Amino acid sequence: MNINAPRGTQDILPGVSEKWQYVEQQLADLCRRYHYKEIRTPIFEHTELFQRGVGDSTDIVQKEMYTFEDRGGRSITLRPEGTASVVRAFVQNKVYGLPNQPTKYFYTGPMFRYERPQQGRMRQFVQFGIEALGSDDPAIDAEVLSLALNSYKELGLKSLKLVLNSLGDQESREAHRDALIRHFDPHREELCADCQVRLDQNPLRVLDCKKDRGHPAMENAPSILEYLNDYSRDYFEKVKQYLDVMDIEYVVDPNLVRGLDYYTHTAFEIMSEAEGFGAITTLSGGGRYTGLVKEVGGPETSGIGFAMSIERLLMALEAEGVELPIDEGLECFVVALGEDADKAAVKLTNQLRAAGVQVDKDYLGKKMKGQFKSADRLNSKYVLVLGEQELENGVINVKDMATGEQKEISLETIIDYMKEQVSGGE
Repeated sequence: MNINAPRGTQDILPGVSEKWQYVEQQLADLCRRYHYKEIRTPIFEHTELFQRGVGDSTDIVQKEMYTFEDRGGRSITLRPEGTASVVRAFVQNKVYGLPNQPTKYFYTGPMFRYERPQQGRMRQFVQFGIEALGSDDPAIDAEVLSLALNSYKELGLKSLKLVLNSLGDQESREAHRDALIRHFDPHREELCADCQVRLDQNPLRVLDCKKDRGHPAMENAPSILEYLNDYSRDYFEKVKQYLDVMDIEYVVDPNLVRGLDYYTHTAFEIMSEAEGFGAITTLSGGGRYTGLVKEVGGPETSGIGFAMSIERLLMALEAEGVELPIDEGLECFVVALGEDADKAAVKLTNQLRAAGVQVDKDYLGKKMKGQFKSADRLNSKYVLVLGEQELENGVINVKDMATGEQKEISLETIIDYMKEQVSGGE
């Protein structure tokens, strides 16, 4: 019986996993410079968290969640996104009461959504995201946008577009909501079944429908920008002014609404304009939210964040031909000839590893020629040859595979010698 990985999941093998490690480390370093600290939340949560936090009217809650009942009869869901979990942790641990605010987090981890798998869209996927909680300052919106854009730029991407919109405050959203209902209601029967429901639950999401995007009523639908009150309009202008002073280019799109119910004010997406990237161009998205903390039991606290798919980030890097600086070679390989030499090689590899040197040896009982072939396939920079004669003389032969140069080094000094070689004499 052949058992394969479930549909919509993947194995990330050596040769590829190094790319993941590199980009995740670069993202973590960028967050450190922006003073965002890592948070790790459970992979599963109580289903109610996502129903309340993400929104009952969203496709995520209605169609895409992996939900099950545990042995205690509780409804549990594998997390489909990161924000709700981060906010729950912020509330449960009373982080809002700490003196240093705003609270700035980043996270990386697997998320789960039951949707049709396609290139860059998996049922288990890895998200990197940030959340800044506890500030209503438009400057922190600009900071989040800057961090999001630099997440891609610092890895070498150039074909990027930042798309921006304002969803306004609650008053603005309600005015826009009423206008959308008046506009679309005469066309209700022409809309897809989902949008007929959305028109009553959350009409803003009708604008985000992929099935009805070609409907004529979409072209002249009321824009949220026409219904922003003075506060919301001023807030949006300040966000744009901060982006301008940071020389961050952006495009305002009144139809950008995002797919989650909790967004207010700033909403944004970053898209790839690289040739051959694919029909789905969105790399990441996010926005500001004001009611989410209160919805999960905390005090009225605003926040802003974004999330990106690591899979789609790697796709974009490939589309633009960006080569990550990953060294897949081995620092040194120990070739042992004879039973006593093999025992000594086991001891030596252990000592080298303890000293911080990357090293491997043969475990298949190969002859010397076969061991050298293994070292060559592993792209080893140095090969250390230890035979019975060398062991008797207390030395070991070191071959530089790049130059072909060979040296005989004392076994007493080989550890220090190899440390110096692999560190480049630093």
